[in-house]
Amino acid sequence: MESDHGWERDIEVLVFLYWLAHAASYMVEPQTFDIPKTSVHDIVHRMSKAVLGILKKVVCFPTGDDLETVGAEFAQLASSPAFSRAVGAIDGCHIRIKPPANNSHCYYNRKLFHSIQLQAITDHREKFLYIFVGYAGSVHNVRVLRNSPVYTGSLYPPPGKCVLWDGDYLCLSAPICLITPYREPVQNPVQARFNRKHSHARNIIERAFGLMKMRWCSIFFKALEISPAFVPEVVACRAVLHNLALLSGDTVEAEDEEDHDDGPPEPHNPQAGVGDHVRDNLAAVVSAPNICVAALHEHDYL
Repeated sequence: MESDHGWERDIEVLVFLYWLAHAASYMVEPQTFDIPKTSVHDIVHRMSKAVLGILKKVVCFPTGDDLETVGAEFAQLASSPAFSRAVGAIDGCHIRIKPPANNSHCYYNRKLFHSIQLQAITDHREKFLYIFVGYAGSVHNVRVLRNSPVYTGSLYPPPGKCVLWDGDYLCLSAPICLITPYREPVQNPVQARFNRKHSHARNIIERAFGLMKMRWCSIFFKALEISPAFVPEVVACRAVLHNLALLSGDTVEAEDEEDHDDGPPEPHNPQAGVGDHVRDNLAAVVSAPNICVAALHEHDYL
């Protein structure tokens, strides 16, 4: 990056990180760093472009052996080998914003504040594999998914794998395989057992959002004082820095962050493949795995 105001690169990084961490307006930060408002604005936008330049290298899907490792770790999270087919967990959250002057009602969500939605897929380490951000808070999260590149382009997961999702939404086998828990009340112990295992594995996405909440408190607690058009870029920068922090061993303890959309379900998409049979097969394997503990064969009840 070229600089036309004479600030050192270290100063620009500090200004940018401070701005991200505090969601400060361009009016507040000049007083902190004794830098003109216009310079702060230029630094923030220039640094965000630089961070986005490495987005695809840092936030990306696993392949090959890494993909198999992710599956094995999800099986570990669920305490069931049946979940080795799971290679990610998907969910969404709302990013608070100041209501824009025009069409502010479009950004008013069911949680009664203005927001822009972030939908993400994470692996077993709370690392973001994919982010999709930009839809207004009033849009149902199922519709956000159906318009996302990962869905329309069948980008992830690969054939034979699945991604875990929560809520009373339809299981899908196509265009991507999304496995949800059985609706409550469940009909039998097999479904109840599957739901428990599913929850243990899928909660990793909640912990990822919770970790982002701890690392960037303003993303949840304080409305971003920027144009809605700039919000996706800012959130993407936070996701990149979140992953870099994890890769460098910088972790913090965070509680699960529940942020579901409690609105009515979206109408069924007839072009989507129903994945109930996939879920039923997984549930059967959870309750009756092919590999049993050897000691159990010594008992008469088997």
